[in-house]
Amino acid sequence: MEIFRNRHGIRAMAARIIFFLLMLAMLCPAPGCGGRGAVPSPGQSPPPAGPDPKETPVRVTLYFSDSQARWLVPEVREVAGSGVPVEQIVVRELIRGPAVKGLQRTIPEGTRLISLNVANGVARVNFSREFQARHWGGSAGETFTIYSVVNSLTELEGIKKVEFLVEGKRLESLAGHMDLTGPVEPDRSLIKK
Repeated sequence: MEIFRNRHGIRAMAARIIFFLLMLAMLCPAPGCGGRGAVPSPGQSPPPAGPDPKETPVRVTLYFSDSQARWLVPEVREVAGSGVPVEQIVVRELIRGPAVKGLQRTIPEGTRLISLNVANGVARVNFSREFQARHWGGSAGETFTIYSVVNSLTELEGIKKVEFLVEGKRLESLAGHMDLTGPVEPDRSLIKK
């Protein structure tokens, strides 16, 4: 009689466990139950696997000097988004220099982007000291450095002007030829058509 009761208790317990597992399976039909790796119902197509937003390519227009320092020439480049704000990508790509043969870098080698903030249409770009200390000088050199940054950044929506800082301090001038005490607007007349 005791054996019969134990078997009956085991059967009841097994029935409860099976019932519980069936209910769980109905509530969570996919392995892992997080939607990831979910098996679609018959006749239902699986959800599209979209690209990782961090790896979505970003298309940017950068301006570099031509070999005679007469024009700024656009170079369109596709770079990985990497979760970094596009305005920072633009400046970092300018620092890397041109990829197109015949174009010249406009930002001195060794320059680093310390920070970049955008507020009220103004991008405040904070460079390391090499931006000024390693600059080659001359009025054309200064003009092309400043406007390569300004014209490239103002291609982006929401940026109308650019303010320049070095190591957190506002620049009065980069090489003594341009007034940089306030935000600089783009100059499209420098762009080669």
